[in-house]
This record gives sequence, C-alpha cells and structure tokens, in this order.
Amino acid sequence: MSQWFINLDGQQEGPLELAAAQRRTTGRMDALVWRQGMSGWLPVSQVAEFQTANAQPPPAPGPMPPAVRSASVRPSRADEVDYLIHGAEMQFVEVELDPGESAVAEAGAMMYKDPQIRLNTVFGDGAGGQGQGFMDRLLGAGKRLVTGESLFMTVFTHEGGGKARVAFAAPFPGNIVPLSLAELGGKLICQKDSFLCAAKGVSIGVHFQRRILTGLFGGEGFIMQSLEGDGLVFVHAGGTVHTRDLGPGETLHVDTGCLVAYQAGMDFDIQQVGGIKSALFGGEGLFFAVVQGPGRVWMQSLPFSRLAGRMLACAPQTGGRQQGEGSLLGGLGGLLNGDNR
Repeated sequence: MSQWFINLDGQQEGPLELAAAQRRTTGRMDALVWRQGMSGWLPVSQVAEFQTANAQPPPAPGPMPPAVRSASVRPSRADEVDYLIHGAEMQFVEVELDPGESAVAEAGAMMYKDPQIRLNTVFGDGAGGQGQGFMDRLLGAGKRLVTGESLFMTVFTHEGGGKARVAFAAPFPGNIVPLSLAELGGKLICQKDSFLCAAKGVSIGVHFQRRILTGLFGGEGFIMQSLEGDGLVFVHAGGTVHTRDLGPGETLHVDTGCLVAYQAGMDFDIQQVGGIKSALFGGEGLFFAVVQGPGRVWMQSLPFSRLAGRMLACAPQTGGRQQGEGSLLGGLGGLLNGDNR
C-alpha cells in the first residue's frame, strides 16, 4: 500500500496512510500531495484519491440524546492528541496537547517541550487511569522489564492554558509511523524496541510467542510488545516502511529482522530458509518469518541490527576494514588525508 506525503502551509507530513492523508487535507484545496510513482507534488484537486475526500460534506446531524449516545458509543480511554511529523531520514514527531492531556514515551525519547508541559517519571507502562493501585503499576513495570525496557516511563502533561507541544525523536534513521489502535481493532503486536510514544491511556504490555521454535528463532525471541487501547501510538522503523494487507489465508514470508508489527489475531510462525547450502551461504539466516492473514503487516527495509552489524564490521578498532577515503593506500592514505591521529 502506497504511503502518502502532504504539504500544508510549507510543512511536510508523512508518510501517511491514504485515509489519514485524506483527513488531513479535507477542506484544504491548497494542500499538495505526493507518493512514490508520482513525478512531483500535485494539488489535491488534481489527485483522484482526494477529490471525494474534499467534496462539500453534507450537513452535520444534530447531537444524539444523552441516553442514545451512552448506549451506542464507548467513551475513549486514551487522550486524543494532534501531531506533526518532521523530517525525512531522521524524523521526529511533535505532539500538540490541550490542557490536561498527556503523552507517554520511552525514557530519553524527548527532543524538546514547551514550559507548560510537566515531565513526570512513572512506575510501569504509563497507562494510568483511576483506581490503578500499586499492584497494577507493579504488573505494568514487570511487563516492561520482561521486554528488556526500563521499569519507568515518562509522562508529559499539559498543565497550562492554550496549546502546548512536546517532540520525540527517532533513535536511528528511519520513519515514524502513526497508528490509531481504534482503527486496528484495539491491539497491535510489534517488535520490542519499535515503540516511541503514545497518547496517555495506551497500555504497553508483552506478547509471548507460544511456539517454542518461533520464540527461539523468530528474530524477536519469545517476547514482543503488545500495544492495547483506542488511542494514537507512534512506532519507529528503520529505513523505508512498507505495509501489506493480507487476505484470509494469504501468507507472506518476511526476514525476521524486517518485521516491525502486525495486527493482533494474525498467525505468526517461522520457516526454515531452505537446504544447508542456502542456510549457510545465502546470507538470510536459518529462518524467516511467516505471517498469515487476514490483517495488516508493517515492514522495515533497514533493521537496526543490520545497520549496527555493518558499522561494527567496518570499525578499525574491532579489526574491520577501513573503507573510507584513501583506503586504496591503507594506513598511508589515511595519514595523507588527515584521518589517522
């Protein structure tokens, strides 16, 4: 599925799913859009996918009576936040909070914040909620410890008036993907280091792989992260992000490191790459992930483990080959270029 980029008042946003891009450009005929395969930026009025979204909407119906609303609409547990994603290769997301709203993030993810936003470190997953006692917080902290994360999370709460913003930066080159759990069935399974931040009210738990071989060789071990709730979450992936929608029974083979997330309810397993020769010399490892629909899968083109491995292999301190300028002359070339000190 194609990822869209939009430009509003000189500010670029994306990558976005089509539905999200349509919502952001509704009523904005001056907006520009672009996706892979297009020769350049085009006004939404010239793109077929956005013409329906920007048509004059029908008059809004009147409010439902309180009794009908309470019976048919489930109140949201998570705060509803606005956001803007900046950058291309090294992205950060700026979250806009109304008074009283909060966002939760991993420790060390903050880039900047307005003075009206108070920073508070909490024990557990930061989901909060009234009636949450010590044992609930202890359980949330235990889940994070099992996934290899810190026992604490940071909550950013807007305690002033008007609008206030807080920004969270990606840890390495890639893309930040905004995902609405309400539109994904309320639950998402992702690799344990991909979560960046979320609206307060989203629960960050654990997901155990029930098959022992899948846990041992599935690339993420027995444990992955489980994001539950009805709010907005931001997941980071390395390189370019690609999504695939799988129909019932449809299967996809994915490199274990390239799998970022998949919808809850999908079947996840591993399969041997092939024969001994392919496993030893194919460079793809012994196993790949097998994901079966129905549901949506998110993949990344550059897992951090692959990036770190290439960097480590080229580091002179670890015996790697120097591949920079002057490498044809070896150490003498580096000395001439001023690289050896």
